[in-house]
Amino acid sequence: MSSPTGPAAKTERLLNLVLCLLYTRRPLPKSRIRAVVPQYGDAVSDEAFDRMFERDKDELRELGIPLVTEDIGGAWDDEVGYRIDQREYALPDISFEPDELAVLGLASRTWAHASLAGPAAQALRKLKAAGIERDGDSLIGIEPRLGTSEPAFEPVKNAVVGQRTITFGYRTGGQGGVNSRTVQPWGLASWHGRWYLTGFDLDRQAPRVFRLSRIDGDVTEVKKAPAYAVPADHRAQEMISTTVGEQPTRTATVKVRADRGNSLRRRATGSNESGEWTELEVPFSDDDGLADEVSGYGADVVVLSPPEVRDLVVARLRGALSAHTGGAA
Repeated sequence: MSSPTGPAAKTERLLNLVLCLLYTRRPLPKSRIRAVVPQYGDAVSDEAFDRMFERDKDELRELGIPLVTEDIGGAWDDEVGYRIDQREYALPDISFEPDELAVLGLASRTWAHASLAGPAAQALRKLKAAGIERDGDSLIGIEPRLGTSEPAFEPVKNAVVGQRTITFGYRTGGQGGVNSRTVQPWGLASWHGRWYLTGFDLDRQAPRVFRLSRIDGDVTEVKKAPAYAVPADHRAQEMISTTVGEQPTRTATVKVRADRGNSLRRRATGSNESGEWTELEVPFSDDDGLADEVSGYGADVVVLSPPEVRDLVVARLRGALSAHTGGAA
């Protein structure tokens, strides 16, 4: 069975290779690397593995990753081992200002769910099982995660890649009613911090844009749906920007606990301190986006107005509580 191909498979393979070579203090021979990295183990022949490994080595070096080759054989053995020079790879100590930490916090939410964590974790488990000495310090701060906070992201992404017709429930806005949509997916892109699906709405017989955060419930593939082609001139971001446009800016009033909510404090146009709490006037243009941001702070941020955003936050927190208590919220 041949290995999966394509950009996603290549990214997984390179990530696993980097983790493999960072995980050990000793240089690893190709035979051990092939046994540890899942995609190499699927190679159809030794020659296929050698070609794949040589390409990957060149790519890592082009990316600036310090891949080192060392002789690990004895007096009559010229076996070569590989490792990543951790001193060259590691970053020096870095300190951040509060507003910079806020930006990093917001960025981390984009990569909240693991698309690559499974294969990476598998590689680490195989290394441990193989008895390779672990260098734990070299992995501090590495989180091989890719995805988004929207539960619908993974099935929608798979449908886009596989050009498979899907159906899902969709809220028209805020907490409006949910209607069923059947869509031929064309593309997936981020616009102003939100993820959107572009495609052809079969119910309305027209191209449409769907915000992933408004997809309600499961995304289901339509079995035996006819094949379709994505328009050759389709550009997902252009379609999204034209359809969604710029939303009007409004102001929310939120109450923030001391030393919390740095991203909100940074954007605030007005503030009023009272004990351990600060009341902020925060501009926003997207109800769901602000609700997602505020919900991430838990009990440290309270929305006072507008009520529709407050309701969205309450719904998210209740959903989180229900998930952690098995539906007993």
